[in-house]
Amino acid sequence: MANESQQQHYKKLQTLLKELPWYVEEYIDHKRRKLSAASLLNYCHDYKIFFNWIMAEQLYEGKATDIPLELLEKLTVQQVEGFLHALQCQLHNKEITVNRKLSALKSLFNYLQNIAETRDLQPYLNRNVMAKIEFNELKDSMETIANKMEGKILLGDEYENFRRFIANDYGEFIKDNKKLVNFYTLNKERDTSIVSLILGSGLRLSEVVNLDLDDIDFKKFSARVIRKGNKEQYVYFSNIAMDDLQEYLKIRETRYQVEKNNKALFVAATMGPKGKSRRLTGRSIEKIVEKYATAFGKPSLSVHKLRHSFATRYHAEINDVPKLRRQLGHSSIQTTMIYTHIRNDDLRSAVDKMDMPKE
Repeated sequence: MANESQQQHYKKLQTLLKELPWYVEEYIDHKRRKLSAASLLNYCHDYKIFFNWIMAEQLYEGKATDIPLELLEKLTVQQVEGFLHALQCQLHNKEITVNRKLSALKSLFNYLQNIAETRDLQPYLNRNVMAKIEFNELKDSMETIANKMEGKILLGDEYENFRRFIANDYGEFIKDNKKLVNFYTLNKERDTSIVSLILGSGLRLSEVVNLDLDDIDFKKFSARVIRKGNKEQYVYFSNIAMDDLQEYLKIRETRYQVEKNNKALFVAATMGPKGKSRRLTGRSIEKIVEKYATAFGKPSLSVHKLRHSFATRYHAEINDVPKLRRQLGHSSIQTTMIYTHIRNDDLRSAVDKMDMPKE
């Protein structure tokens, strides 16, 4: 597994914690066993926004690192609602994003009130304002979310057509640009394998980035990943994904001049005469997908939409929500249920039959 990626997250986390009050670091230490470094880092980014807002509103004069627990205890519901309003109106956060930030704050305040204790066995907070704040009610129903998603994912023949486009047809699309042709020729096996793996497994972007050679079980057609919550899991992938992966592995070492100590599954080309091959970054994979998606005529397609495409096809063919939930690594089955509302042909057929004349 990509230990260097975890280490980078932890380094960023330690740097960010220096800008936050001491009790945040204590809370993060409490959560280390249950959450990944990436999740903890996201929490701290949310906390930084919150404490910066406290400073901007002049609720505390001094450094953000010195904001006392007493101030948190005295925050009013109106003040917190003002913060959430600022997230939406000033930072232009969507309702679902505001809910995520509120969830992070609720978790912190719950720790301070119900878990953390002073030497006198007293809670850090006697009053928890966040417990009084309700989440935004998302306006879109599952059906609405599914309908919006449907036009942005691969459906039917598009699934295989997009894979084939990357493997072969894109070369025809750029044939008049020698520079692009050379770059495509260098990377087409790798790019095909990445997209094929996501379409054949539903892996998250971070999970694909962190894959090492040793994480692939070639006999069981599965990949070892660290999912949200720092949980290890073996995720199955398709035969086609395995075929494309094998084709990429045939050229990986020689074409990318990979050093023996580089165990990253997906690597980037060397930079300069003395450059070393390196693990392909998440942003690089996003740009790869964006490039092919635009040329394919589906510019809204993204890495995450490839994951949605897999989930939609899986549900259509297997129709087993618990298994799909495990495959995707969802913590809540409600998230997985969205895919039960995409391409609901039975429902459409029933509605169509209502218009038929009765005999």
